[in-house]
Amino acid sequence: MSATAVQPAAYRAPQSLRAVWPALVGLSAVFLVEMLDNTLLNVALPTIGRQLHASAAALQWVTGAYAVVFGGLMLLFGSVADRFGRRRVMFVGLTLLALASFGTVFVHTAGELIAVRVLMGVAAAMTTPGSMALSFRLFDNDTLRVRATTVISTVGLVGVAVGPTVGGLLLAVAPWQILLVVNAPIAVLSAIAIRFGIPADSPADRHRDPIDGPGAVLGTATIVLALVTPTLFVQAGVGSWQAWLGAAGAIASAVCFVVRERTTPHPLVDLHLVARPLVASGIAYQAAIGLATAGLSYTVTLQLQLAWGWAPARAAVGMVPMVVTMLAVGPFIDRIVSRFGTGGPTTISAVAVIAGLVLYGLLGRFGYVWIAVALVLISAGMRIVMVTASVNVMTGLPPDRTSLGAALSDTAQEVSNAIGIAVSGTVVAAIFVGGLTGGQWTNTQVSQFENAVTTAIILLAGVAGALVLWASLRAHHYSSPIRIFGRRSGEP
Repeated sequence: MSATAVQPAAYRAPQSLRAVWPALVGLSAVFLVEMLDNTLLNVALPTIGRQLHASAAALQWVTGAYAVVFGGLMLLFGSVADRFGRRRVMFVGLTLLALASFGTVFVHTAGELIAVRVLMGVAAAMTTPGSMALSFRLFDNDTLRVRATTVISTVGLVGVAVGPTVGGLLLAVAPWQILLVVNAPIAVLSAIAIRFGIPADSPADRHRDPIDGPGAVLGTATIVLALVTPTLFVQAGVGSWQAWLGAAGAIASAVCFVVRERTTPHPLVDLHLVARPLVASGIAYQAAIGLATAGLSYTVTLQLQLAWGWAPARAAVGMVPMVVTMLAVGPFIDRIVSRFGTGGPTTISAVAVIAGLVLYGLLGRFGYVWIAVALVLISAGMRIVMVTASVNVMTGLPPDRTSLGAALSDTAQEVSNAIGIAVSGTVVAAIFVGGLTGGQWTNTQVSQFENAVTTAIILLAGVAGALVLWASLRAHHYSSPIRIFGRRSGEP
């Protein structure tokens, strides 16, 4: 596949980011909303619980319903966007986001808020993969694609860094609803920017295969169960029949999905395309990074606050090296790719993530300096892989499947994040005796927790390392317009 095949002949691709700045502003705002969503809402959960008289389970679903719907529907809407137009689906999603966000004003019960969150999850599934797919398709130059992807993801990371602080300040002067209502004007501004910054969908860029309804149902069921089941294991333990039933359901629906996609003439996800080296390796890299970072974030937060007794504010400061490193590395990604391509940097960066994870698992108990070094290694590697693996997935697919490619990358991250947290939580629950939040820990409990962290992190590092090894071997002989170790090659 040649890079120039991505746009129709009548379209003159821009040769700089400045030429499409309205589009980048709009697409960055879309990605920012998705990254900020649960981050902002988590700050307001105590207030929401008091005002809506919501139970702990209801509050969990306020955030969980969004994540499950978002993760479960991305593949479906990615496929829909490739068929009916990426910009068109983006506009529909932004409209739904604005209406659902504004609907928060009329919420009076936890059930109503959960319903609003479900609608916002649907909107996110329609818009988030599209933000990367549309930015990718603006250009016929690989370096500009990487730069655009870097810009959009950097905006999201800045939002995550300042989100809790901004949310806390807003709650001091305004009702909690403002944290969701603010999405409405952002959605409107994004739609305007995309309307004037991105050309209309071209029929030549879409494929005409009918939607695979049974495949969509099976794929959505697989992902939803894969997202819900890990939470059941953490909450109810490995002896819970509900958790094992969910796991069995996820496996059964996954098998049925694969059989369906291999036998139907018009699959929702063409598994032959997913098996392409660029695509398969990119998804594996994303999954490895998701496992590593989820496990780290879960255990470090508990260690700093519960094992070491740090106040929440101090613990938040303790995570700053991760955010600062990701922001600092961003401007250098396109230079690295321009010189070395995506193959080598992606593998080396993923190995850095695994090394940081192992460092934390073995030495994190001996002082914060080891945690800080691990955070720097992991965040630097993750920052590069986030961009290069996503670009590889979309580059490895035909021009009329780029939205599906973005959805595959995002889905891999969502599912692996859930699994990473579940593995960490289950191991901690199995080794730690007593309640995690049941007051000051004894020295024995601290030792138990540290042993659990080491076990969980090394386990995750092993699985993530196996994924990275497989991805690097799979991509070793891949062909793409992007250079590998300084050379270029063509699609087989």
